Amino acid sequence: MKKTLIATVLALGAAFSVQAKDIVDTAVAAGSFKTLATALTVAGLVDTLKGAGPFTVFAPTDAAFEKIPKADLDALLNDKAKLTAVLTYHVVAGKVMAADVKAGNVKTVQGSEITITTMGGVMVDAAKVIATDIVADNGVIHVIDSVIMPK
Repeated sequence: MKKTLIATVLALGAAFSVQAKDIVDTAVAAGSFKTLATALTVAGLVDTLKGAGPFTVFAPTDAAFEKIPKADLDALLNDKAKLTAVLTYHVVAGKVMAADVKAGNVKTVQGSEITITTMGGVMVDAAKVIATDIVADNGVIHVIDSVIMPK
């Protein structure tokens, strides 16, 4: 009995020691955010989004980044200040689940406001939300079909 109890306690300890994934690890594991992951690395934002948060990230897919002409995307990736502004424009402080989303203007980490509409599907500025509530240990990811730019 005592050996069984010890084995159970050890097994539970091992199960709970598995580290949950932060927003960056969750996005990388999804496999459809390679360009976003590269951009976060170039901008030096990986550690920020691995931080305590919580954060809500409107994450553009690789297909969303492909909508940007290659020359424009290359220029953005080579301008760290502009890239940082664009990426932080996709992030809102706090953990906002899809059920809690309301239409209106919301301040981003970048400092400007995004406009959220809910008629006929949820839109963030001109980007359509195509998947919601991808939970990470420090926030949530909502997937969008376009890269949004600060006003």
